[in-house]
Amino acid sequence: MAPAAAAAAAASSSMATMVCARQGRLRQRYEGCYRLVSGCIPYMFKGGDDEKSCQDVLGRLQVLMISTPKRSDLIFPKGGWEDDESIDEAACREAFEEAGVKGIISESPLGEWIFKSKSKQNSCGLQGACKGFMFGLQVTELLEIWPEQVTHGRRWVPVEEAYGLCRYDWMREALDKLKEQLLFQSDFKPSPAELVDSSSSLCMVMPAVGEGAVALC
Repeated sequence: MAPAAAAAAAASSSMATMVCARQGRLRQRYEGCYRLVSGCIPYMFKGGDDEKSCQDVLGRLQVLMISTPKRSDLIFPKGGWEDDESIDEAACREAFEEAGVKGIISESPLGEWIFKSKSKQNSCGLQGACKGFMFGLQVTELLEIWPEQVTHGRRWVPVEEAYGLCRYDWMREALDKLKEQLLFQSDFKPSPAELVDSSSSLCMVMPAVGEGAVALC
């Protein structure tokens, strides 16, 4: 088979086996009036891992943010937590569907936050209110094709630059918690920037340190 034909066949095979993003809210979890949402901050480290100082760790920390249709700001992958999955599985699924990444998710969430869905930002009361749980996700695999790549672009940014790109305070608070979690994790070992293949599962779980606080946006 010619190289071009082989490449086309491989691409066709990849797209054929691509898992479609979940649609609808038939399995959506709720807690009272709150829709439950799970998401993550995908991250990696730029450069080698020969230095372990706090300043070096934060200086090399990169986070992955995604774009959304009809919006100029960037966000972190997140979406509805459904009744057939655990909260960390939901976060991994959203990272795969929206950002095309797989990796190692922290065992403990960075925290939980109350916010309005983007379509209900200007509504009164609790209409459209969500309770969101965010995790840190150390990226081990960056996919070339993912379910929602048509509507979500992705961009790696230094963590300090990410603060300026966040639309909401709760997103900046989640970044603070991610840095705390990484710095105070006793067995933390930064990984180099090169991504390697992971297993076919969407995530692996690793211990993490730090309790997440509840915050209101």
